[in-house]
Amino acid sequence: MMESVEDASKEELIETLKEKDTKTEELLQKVRELEKEQLKTNVSNRQLEGKIKELKGEINSFKKNPLILATITEVFDNNQVGIKGNVGHEFLVNYPKSINTDSLEPGARVALNQNTLTVVNVFPKKKDENITAMEIEDRPNITYDDIGGLKYQIVELRETVELPIKHPEIFEEIGIDPPKGILLYGPPGTGKTLLAKAVANETNARFIKLVASEFVNKYLGEGSRYVREVFELAREKTPAIIFIDEIDAIGTKRMGDTSGADREVQRTLMQLLAELDGFESRGDIGIIGATNRPDILDDALLRPGRFDRTIEVPNPSAKGRRHILEIHTQRMKVDENIDFDKISEITVGFSGADLKAVCTEAGMFAIRNNRKKVITKDFLDAIDKLLENIKQII
Repeated sequence: MMESVEDASKEELIETLKEKDTKTEELLQKVRELEKEQLKTNVSNRQLEGKIKELKGEINSFKKNPLILATITEVFDNNQVGIKGNVGHEFLVNYPKSINTDSLEPGARVALNQNTLTVVNVFPKKKDENITAMEIEDRPNITYDDIGGLKYQIVELRETVELPIKHPEIFEEIGIDPPKGILLYGPPGTGKTLLAKAVANETNARFIKLVASEFVNKYLGEGSRYVREVFELAREKTPAIIFIDEIDAIGTKRMGDTSGADREVQRTLMQLLAELDGFESRGDIGIIGATNRPDILDDALLRPGRFDRTIEVPNPSAKGRRHILEIHTQRMKVDENIDFDKISEITVGFSGADLKAVCTEAGMFAIRNNRKKVITKDFLDAIDKLLENIKQII
């Protein structure tokens, strides 16, 4: 009897100890969870403290007096520069020795203390948004192989633009200056822009394309400023190709009696002529102009020393048209029996752009008829459609 009582007491004691151990483990688990929460709270508090400190710094900066933005006109000795504000007033102000003097140059923008007009910070030159929008960071992906029927023009272009950029020592050895600029003229769609892009690709140059009409501005002097900034941009991004399309918009022959608008166009032309005169032909910049109307260009623009070489880019010959058709059908699935000689013969007067449109329309006809290959009939239908569109426009 006594043994059974003792066994029962032992079992109760064991159960009690187990319950205590379980409760102890639960309490330890809660302690660990609370420690984790406390750690997270401390990290969050430190983040909030950093954010509060940052916001307080911004509030203090907002309480400071605003700075004045001005443009440097001239740099002097004794830590002084001439500046010009937006309202036109000019001042001679000081700048601290901590300012990097290499960044102080005419045209650079500076921030001035409102009370003392001391230079606080220096910023790069401001460029017009219309000018910076013309910049192409990567070289164009057009190559000479993408251009058909212009073998002679490619040779002329490479001699005029590519050689001075890639091998200037050749001209130094012979003792001549390379041509400064090249003018491409011919009907629309003959490949003038493609030629400029191809030479930019070959020279690994930045391609800066603009239409000359963008220089014409209603405000006095704005066109001249655009011209200066385009050439400045090219000098900063060398090697570069400046391609001025429709140059006849500002390069027409000057007359005696002109209106206010015509005088502004003439001032822009004179600025372009000045930039061409001051341009170093052996630098890393090529200048290419393009026009459909060479007959109306001013003689001063075409004289030696500016656009030294003029190249005609005509509509392609029959052989050239076949070459262009082969280029544009390289990635197309075409029937093996297509007679490109016949197609080139019936497309007399077509430009390179017209022939590209013919290939595109031929592909559309094939899709419309649920064919996986383009056949001769598709090309003939495409030519008829293009000619009909031209008749309607005329």
